[in-house]
Amino acid sequence: MITNEIVEAQQRAPESRGKNEAGRVRMTGMIPAVVYGAKKDSIAVTVDPKQITKILHSESGHNTIFDLQVGKAGKEKVMIVDWQYDPIKGKLLHIDLKRIDMAKTIKVSVPITLVGEAAGVKQQGGILDQVLREVEVECLPADIPSHIDVDVSELVFGTVLRVSDLPHSGKLKFLTDEDQTVAHITTVKEEEVATPDATAEAAAATPAEPEVIKKGKQETEEAPAAEGGKK
Repeated sequence: MITNEIVEAQQRAPESRGKNEAGRVRMTGMIPAVVYGAKKDSIAVTVDPKQITKILHSESGHNTIFDLQVGKAGKEKVMIVDWQYDPIKGKLLHIDLKRIDMAKTIKVSVPITLVGEAAGVKQQGGILDQVLREVEVECLPADIPSHIDVDVSELVFGTVLRVSDLPHSGKLKFLTDEDQTVAHITTVKEEEVATPDATAEAAAATPAEPEVIKKGKQETEEAPAAEGGKK
């Protein structure tokens, strides 16, 4: 999905890469990033984490194609292909950006959205289980959908929604195995509650452990009294 978002970046010197330099970049409120692809040299830049977070949390997420403005150079179409978060603070630490050729097809994973209430849930009391949440497709960058909607209203027990059942168009080529299960109706097994009689029977069937007689320390024998002197 293409957006009008423009992310401004500042180029870093090639030798400025490393943990120490990355830490200094973050102290300024920016984060380090690498831009590569389109048969051009990769460059190290800094970007505003707020802009990147906004894109990652958008409807199309990391599949969003946006303009990257590096200094005074011309804008380039890019996509976020990798990102790292601080596992404790949850802050964005680093991203990788790939230049996008709008005339060439690319491979992306697109979320699957289930639409409607399944008959197996509404009429049969089952539970809708979504097994596959993303599908890999190949298409032109301008044709990347934010998600793929599929109607599950006719789904009942004994039927399976597969990749082949997803809406297909000439713009998208599905790469995921078309026999792979997307969703089906399942049920929850009730936990067996033990009755008093069942508990008694189980206790009777279980052999009793032999009683262990614990013996304390035997009293220490008194040492023989010393022989007295002769009178």
